[in-house]
Amino acid sequence: MLYDIVIIGGGIVGLATAMKLKSKKPALKIAVLEKENGLAMHQTGNNSGVIHSGLYYKPGSLKAVNCINGYKQLLRFCEEEGIPYEITGKVVVATRKEQLPLLYGLLERGLQNGLEGSKSITMDELKEYEPYCQGVGALHIPQTGIIDFKKVAQAYARKFQEAGGEVFSGHKVLDINEINNTISIDTTRGDFECRLMINCAGLYSDKIAEMHGKQPSQVRIIPFRGEYYKIKKEREYLVRNLIYPVPDPNFPFLGVHFTRMMKGGVEAGPNAVMAFRKEGYKKTDFDLKEFMASISWPGLRKVASKYWKTGLGEYRRSFSKKAFAAALQELIPDIQESDLVDGGAGVRAQACDKEGGLLDDFVIQERKGAIHVINAPSPAATSALSIGDTIGELALKRLQ
Repeated sequence: MLYDIVIIGGGIVGLATAMKLKSKKPALKIAVLEKENGLAMHQTGNNSGVIHSGLYYKPGSLKAVNCINGYKQLLRFCEEEGIPYEITGKVVVATRKEQLPLLYGLLERGLQNGLEGSKSITMDELKEYEPYCQGVGALHIPQTGIIDFKKVAQAYARKFQEAGGEVFSGHKVLDINEINNTISIDTTRGDFECRLMINCAGLYSDKIAEMHGKQPSQVRIIPFRGEYYKIKKEREYLVRNLIYPVPDPNFPFLGVHFTRMMKGGVEAGPNAVMAFRKEGYKKTDFDLKEFMASISWPGLRKVASKYWKTGLGEYRRSFSKKAFAAALQELIPDIQESDLVDGGAGVRAQACDKEGGLLDDFVIQERKGAIHVINAPSPAATSALSIGDTIGELALKRLQ
């Protein structure tokens, strides 16, 4: 059967894109292919559930523009569909004096991105927001919130299907070929043909791009596992909402932090360690072919040479609960190792180029017959509706 558009990937970005395209052009015949038997099973379903405000991103970047626009659209969609969320605000805390210039640089960036009401606060004011938190400087960002993104993604899928779109779970893509100006997609449960393919495959977006282009991608997705602990119930009072450290500007991760969850409870984490398979949620998960693909990538070797000290610290926290607790104590000294119970883990699809650049911004590539979303890490869940608009505009121009 010939489709106008086939979207590969049933995560929040793929589903938001599908819903947006169907709403813009109801007559389009659109299918979403997902290799798992359910939707939103990977990055969407294993993230911390934070509605990001747009604080960290360079003004004018795809992340900044899509996060801020996506934030507004997300809240409006949740109000219309009755999806629960909560705008909690968050504090970003410097624990050492040398972090203060970075902290105030974040505030300036946030204000440039339109985060009205964001402000520097005194340590006495910090105690009013988070009584057990300590630091030498802090920001309060009122726009940040919490949500269950898996519920959001399922709502996108429902709206898409109600409009006549089709979702095919359990369809893993095996090969992609161009035949007579159409794209033929071979899956484990049948073939699909389309005029335009959109790649929203997350951790496997580089592999889908390689299948389509029949040549190695210039960017490799390196899987980074983020491991969480939960604060035991009787100690959850130590955290009211969200507490973040000042991030390392050269490393695309935010550092271990505290997050009150929409589903209840408080998470602490994550660290960031390279996973030994694309979907390596456990320390013991290993896939030789995927592991070799990661470590043979010249860009990863350059990353390792630049960030080996940071990497060792992340692995130390991965294998040492005591070290993980020590990192958390910089923000909340009262936290003890005994307060931490095992939580979940997520795997981030981090794009790395051959020169050792860990790509920070969203990356969307257009090729003949396809649009590839190569890099869509956090805040992609917050930004998904806006990313869907961006991809939708590109797709409709191509189909015309």
